[in-house]
Amino acid sequence: MRLLRTGALLASHLLVGVAGFAGGIYMLPILTAPPAPSVEQVTSAQAEGRFRGVFRRDLQDSDRLHWGEGEVTLGRDAITLMGRLAPGPDYQLYLSPAFVETEADFARLKAQMVRVGPVKTFDNFIVPLPPAIDPARYTSVIIWCESFGQFITAARYRE
Repeated sequence: MRLLRTGALLASHLLVGVAGFAGGIYMLPILTAPPAPSVEQVTSAQAEGRFRGVFRRDLQDSDRLHWGEGEVTLGRDAITLMGRLAPGPDYQLYLSPAFVETEADFARLKAQMVRVGPVKTFDNFIVPLPPAIDPARYTSVIIWCESFGQFITAARYRE
């Protein structure tokens, strides 16, 4: 009886520890995120946009915890989002020569993609576009979680 009780206590403490760790992984990016750019800042950056696309929640590998929605604009100096992303750690923005909506497609095409930079906010973002990267050489913008190898969202901005 004592062994059963000890096992139950150990299992319950382990379960609470795992749940706390998972909750921490989810909450840490939210708690440490810098302030999101204002609507005015994003609108101003979008005014010089050369390309536009839309992040949608209904992509194949998007789910309740991994999604994006809103209008993404690519300009000379920045890539912006007027919308939202599901919170998560280590999001990176990539440009791809082809539209992808699965982790397998991302892995297959990653060598042909270019990483633009980190996405640190979840309500709107402005990611600086390095001068050496020409968005006209690509067709799609992708948000990818490097830490967990997880597809978040993608948008086609030209054919």
